[in-house]
Amino acid sequence: MKQPGAKIQALREEKQIGLSDLAGKVHLNQEQLERIESGAMAPSLGVLTKLARALGVRLGTFLDDQPRSGAVVSRKGAEKESMSMSSAEVSKQEQLSFFSLAREKADRQMEPFLVEIKPGVPSNPLASTHEGEEFIYVLEGKVRVVYGKEEYELLPGDSIYLDSIVKHQLYSADDQMARVLAVVYLPL
Repeated sequence: MKQPGAKIQALREEKQIGLSDLAGKVHLNQEQLERIESGAMAPSLGVLTKLARALGVRLGTFLDDQPRSGAVVSRKGAEKESMSMSSAEVSKQEQLSFFSLAREKADRQMEPFLVEIKPGVPSNPLASTHEGEEFIYVLEGKVRVVYGKEEYELLPGDSIYLDSIVKHQLYSADDQMARVLAVVYLPL
């Protein structure tokens, strides 16, 4: 399976969009986009969303494995990490690991993820912002959600539904790993 950066580069080249043109459309500098395409830098969900829009594809395009129509079942323990993200460059300090729960489903409008949130606040936190909506349900641990100027602490069984256009960030609220179910909806 191709990693998101390789898929971004292949789509950009297929659509004959220059590196600097695409970088400008998504408010990155050319070096940042080069690092994303090479896999040296992990894009945030907000950046991936902007890239999907600029390239005219679904967000899931960067996460798809072998898309098919019909129902797709994800079994507990069988999920594969589809990407890790942090606000900083790829490192052992990544704070979020995303496990796509529908990577084989073609033409989906929602992106369901199992997200593992490592303890600690990133040293350079950049809030995510993108079109659409998100639903987050806490499975394990304590989660701090910064949403605009508001801050919420969620416990297992708690959930939050938010407009993704408002800057938002997830953190583990203590020194333990947290796990959430996150469903992202992006309008076409």
